[in-house]
Formats: sequence, structure tokens, C-alpha cells
Amino acid sequence: MVPTDANFMGNVFGGHILGEIDRVAYIAATRHSHATCVTASFDRVDFLAPVHVGDVVSFDAELTFVGTSSMEVWVRVRAESGHGGDSRMVGEAYVTMVAIDGLGRPVPVPPLVLETVEERLRFEEGRRRMEERRRTRHPRTS
Repeated sequence: MVPTDANFMGNVFGGHILGEIDRVAYIAATRHSHATCVTASFDRVDFLAPVHVGDVVSFDAELTFVGTSSMEVWVRVRAESGHGGDSRMVGEAYVTMVAIDGLGRPVPVPPLVLETVEERLRFEEGRRRMEERRRTRHPRTS
């Protein structure tokens, strides 16, 4: 992270980290769907510790739930000093991405292959979050 990414305290702006999370989620969703993807929502963004100027930040993305055209991507954020040392967890978020065609219409995506008990558990948790998003979503107005 460089000085232009930081506030007056020397911490990286949360909005900068959110932009990077969005890009990482896009890459994970696009790789899975083999389609262009757009961001539908951010859920449960947690900033757990500050990121400082000079830190090296890494992002890890994992699909937790896949619906017909939507995918939930869990992005974890870690940082470590630019001089080396242990990395620390600094944030995480759940991002819903939707695969679209050239006209912007949702397109079907491949199912998620679940191989472990942990993956199946995360999938069910993702399903519950997706149902809650649908339940609480505001209706579109024209």
C-alpha cells in the first residue's frame, strides 16, 4: 500500500480495500462461470485490523454458494509488513456476483463441486445468506 491509499493516520482507506475485494471477487466468479460478472451486493464486510502504508496485502477468494446465475464469494484479506514477518488477518467480506451475457442479462453458471464437509457447510450457510438477501431486498422501482 502506498501513501495515496492512506488517511491521515497512515491507515489505508477502507474504500480502497473494498475496491480490491471487488476485483478479487470478480476474478473468482469469472473463472468459475466463464462469463462476465457484475457485483450484486456486498455482505458482512469486516475490517478486523488496520492496513498501514508499506504493508503487503494479499487476498484469498473462495466461492461458498452458487445459484442459477449468482455466486457468493468469500474474500479474506491479510497484510504483512513490507519488511517481512507474519501476516495478519485484516478483513473479510462476502460478495455476490452475477454472471451476465453481452446484453447484461443473467446467464446460468456451473454448479459448485463440494468435496468436503466444510465446503458443504459453507454452501448451506451461503444458501441461507442468499435467501435472506432475497427476502430483505427492496423491490425495484422504475
